[in-house]
Amino acid sequence: MFAYLSEVNGTNQQAEDSQSALDKFMSILPHFLRSLLLAITFSFIAPLLLIAVGLITFVLMSHLPVIQNLGALGCNQMLKFLATFGNGHPLQGCLVIALTCSLVGGLFDTYACCQNLRSN
Repeated sequence: MFAYLSEVNGTNQQAEDSQSALDKFMSILPHFLRSLLLAITFSFIAPLLLIAVGLITFVLMSHLPVIQNLGALGCNQMLKFLATFGNGHPLQGCLVIALTCSLVGGLFDTYACCQNLRSN
């Protein structure tokens, strides 16, 4: 009789634990999705800004008489580098790099969230 009660109590305890885990997951889900969206967005914007700053710097350098050749060379090399990733189109290369960085940022945020849940 006591063995049966302990089995029933054990089953009830497991059901309560699984229910509390589900409740915990559902309470964390909105925060996780917001964090994931922000990580993906910032990871997408950061390489675009870095590439834009580099190109703007080289264009401004090409307008200065002393370093005009260096600026033009840097701009051309950067466009060739971006065209490598974009099948001949620098804009596509820029988007490929940004999408890859956003994927990595999302994966890292997911990993950090899972590690945070394991430690709690």
